[in-house]
Amino acid sequence: MAAAMTAKTWTPDSWRGKPIVQVPDYPDRAGLADVESKLATFPPLVFAGEARQLKKTLAEVAQGHGFLLQGGDCAESFLEHRADNIRDFFRVFLQMAVVLTYAGGSPVVKVGRIAGQFAKPRSSPMEKKDGVELPSYRGDIINGAEFTPQARIPDPNRQIEAYRQSAATLNLIRAFATGGYADLERVHQWNMGFVSGSPRGQHYQELADRIAETMGFMRACGITSDNTPQLRTTSFYTSHEALLLGFEQAMTRLDSTSGDYYATSGHMIWIGDRTRQPDHAHVEFCRGIKNPIGLKCGPSLEPDGLIKLLDILNPKDEPGRMTLICRFGHDKVEKHLPQLIRAVKKAGRSVVWSCDPMHGNTITAGNTGYKTRPFERIMAETEAFFAVHRAEGTHAGGIHVEMTGQNVTECTGGAVAISEMDLSDRYHTHCDPRLNADQALELAFLVADRLKQERLAHTAAPVALAGE
Repeated sequence: MAAAMTAKTWTPDSWRGKPIVQVPDYPDRAGLADVESKLATFPPLVFAGEARQLKKTLAEVAQGHGFLLQGGDCAESFLEHRADNIRDFFRVFLQMAVVLTYAGGSPVVKVGRIAGQFAKPRSSPMEKKDGVELPSYRGDIINGAEFTPQARIPDPNRQIEAYRQSAATLNLIRAFATGGYADLERVHQWNMGFVSGSPRGQHYQELADRIAETMGFMRACGITSDNTPQLRTTSFYTSHEALLLGFEQAMTRLDSTSGDYYATSGHMIWIGDRTRQPDHAHVEFCRGIKNPIGLKCGPSLEPDGLIKLLDILNPKDEPGRMTLICRFGHDKVEKHLPQLIRAVKKAGRSVVWSCDPMHGNTITAGNTGYKTRPFERIMAETEAFFAVHRAEGTHAGGIHVEMTGQNVTECTGGAVAISEMDLSDRYHTHCDPRLNADQALELAFLVADRLKQERLAHTAAPVALAGE
C-alpha cells in the first residue's frame, strides 16, 4: 500500500522537493526557467516505443539470452561534433558488437553513450591551477572547459545547443544503422583489417576466421545482405547519465499509447555513483519514468542499500528495467560484487549485470601528471567480473566502456603498448581518459573469449533426467 501511495505522488517535477547534489548554481535563474520552458515544447529526441523495445531486449539479457554493449564518449563536446567522429565511433562499436555476437552465440544489445552524454559529476566543485581557483568544468551542457572565469559560469543556453547536437547526432546514427553502413559483410572486413594489423592479431585470427567461414556458408545458402535486411541494418539505442534534472524534466513526455511518462532525452538513462542516495532528487526523478534505468554500483554500495534502491526504482520487478553497472576497481571486485549478487538473488530480483571497468581504475601518471587508465587494470576488472559471476552461477550480462573511434593516447597499455610518455601525443579528452579504437576492439576480442567459455560451459552442463 505504501508503495502504491508513493507511486501516485510522483510527478515530473517532484524531484524539486528533494535534496540534490552535483548540480550547477545558475546565476541567471530567469534565463534557466526560460530555457527549460522552451525545451518542454521541443520534439522528443527518442520515442516511448523505442524505449519499450530496449527494455524488452534487456529483459532477455537479464535471463541470460544476450549481452549488453554500452559505450561511447566520457563527455560529448560541442567543438568535436563532426560527422567523421560520429562515423568512426559507430564503426568501432559495430565491430565490437559483431565479435561479441559471434562469440556469445546470442544477440548483443547496442547502447551508445552518445546524443546526450554532456553532463559530468565532479569529485570537487572547484578546480585549482597555478594558484587560481575556479568552478569545475561540468560538461558542455553546463559550462566551458576553458580555464577562465567567464567559461566556467553555468549558462542555461548551452542546454539548447546540447539538444540540437543530440538531434543531429541521432539523425546521422539512424542513417548509418539503416542505410547500409552497418552491413555485416562490411563490418567483418573492417575486423579482418584490425586483426591483420594488430600486434596480437594471431590471437584473434581464429575467431575472425570462424566468422568468415560462417558468412561464407550463409552466402552459399543464398543468405546475403541483399535479400536479408537483418544483415545490413541494426538496432542502436542511446543513453546518458541523468545528471541535469531540469533538462531531463523538460524532455519528459506523457506517452499517449500507455499513459506513462518517458524521458525522451535518450532511450536509457542511468544514475551515477555520486547521486544514488535513495531519498534524493535523482532517484526520485528516475523512479517515475518508464525508461530502462542504469544504476552505477561502486564500492560504497552495501547489499541492503542496493535492495532498497531496487524497491524504489523497480517495485514491480519489471524485467529489463534495471541494469546494474558495476565499477569497483580491478582490486575490489572480488570483495564487493559477490555480496551484491547474493543479495539480488536472495530477493529474487531481475537485473542485468554489467561491468564498467573504467571508472574504478583511473590514476594519475606519475611522470606526466595526465589522468589515465591502464589497459591491464581494465582487463583485470573485466576478468574478475566474469569470474565472480561464473562462481555465483549468474550471467555476466554486459560491459560499459568509455571509448572513441579516434586514435587517441589516453589509456596506457594495450597491444600497441601506449606508455605514460606517449599520453601527451594525442590526449584529446575534455574529462576522463577513453580507450582508443584499437584498445576498444582488443577489449572486445578478449571479452569474446570469456563469452565463448561461458557459452561452452553452459552447453556442456549436464541436464537432469526426469526422476533424478
